[in-house]
Amino acid sequence: MNIICFGDSLTVGYQSPTAEVPYYHATPYGELLQAWLGEKGRVLIRGVNGEMTSEMVRRFSWDVLQSQPDIVIILGGTNDLGAGVESEAIFTNLVTLYEQAKTASIAPVAITVPSLRGARHHDDQDFLSTQIECRMELNQWLMNYCHASNMPCIDLFTKTSEPENRWLASEYSNDGLHLSSKGYQLLAQLLWNHLWAKQYCKSSET
Repeated sequence: MNIICFGDSLTVGYQSPTAEVPYYHATPYGELLQAWLGEKGRVLIRGVNGEMTSEMVRRFSWDVLQSQPDIVIILGGTNDLGAGVESEAIFTNLVTLYEQAKTASIAPVAITVPSLRGARHHDDQDFLSTQIECRMELNQWLMNYCHASNMPCIDLFTKTSEPENRWLASEYSNDGLHLSSKGYQLLAQLLWNHLWAKQYCKSSET
């Protein structure tokens, strides 16, 4: 079984420098999936830092379709939202990726866009509220599409946000935008539980 993890810096596994680790490093969730699958599967990571969904559409043929994986896991939209791209345009780009995968007999897996938190944005409440509302709108469209298409969708937003304000929980992010090691590990576990846990009988911690 061949799997491609496709997306932006959240697929790369980008982590900002912290006091504990004062340099850029990456902890891609795909590496955990590979470790758990072992010889049963091959996981390729095709992430680009800072990428928009329109750019993802342009490279999808080269980085995914030509490789003909069995599964492609798609996570994008964070950079579009930060740049003020309308949710409808982001949704259209992501659906284009899903449909191209299905046409090529590749099973797509959607991941909702995670939230963000105030520390990175100088506690600008209006900005945060607008960004979170846009994420929730886009994510609802994605989940509705996946439900109607009988397609897997991992709701990363809900699993990593604080229930009281919908901010990205500090335990899952070092900088308020990207995930921490714990956040990427959670994403890998969510994917594993949904897609492979029953098949390979790995115990779930989530």
